[in-house]
Amino acid sequence: MNAQQTTTAAGPQPPAGVPGHPPRLHQPWRAYVAVAELVLAALLVAAAVWAWRRGMVVVEFPPFRDGEAPQRVVRYLGQWLASGVGLGLLAGVALLDAIRQLVLSSRVRGRRRRH
Repeated sequence: MNAQQTTTAAGPQPPAGVPGHPPRLHQPWRAYVAVAELVLAALLVAAAVWAWRRGMVVVEFPPFRDGEAPQRVVRYLGQWLASGVGLGLLAGVALLDAIRQLVLSSRVRGRRRRH
């Protein structure tokens, strides 16, 4: 690959480690991305709870003898339980990335060097 192939319409891009051209990680728009990811995480948690509850079905049988309580059996459906776990994990990843975006959106000042 030569220099002509790596140029864009705006010109050649400086390497990431070049002094004077630091990567722009601290940008204020990342706060909006963090808020969107927090909303997404909340929706994913709600979907995880919904899927988990669908994964447990209670079946009641009538009493075997007179005077006994009806028998209750819980049937577990693995695909719904696995979906609930997966959605919960995705919510956790979205929450972690939202925290990361919030940290990157804030303006971080470096420590002053003492002369």
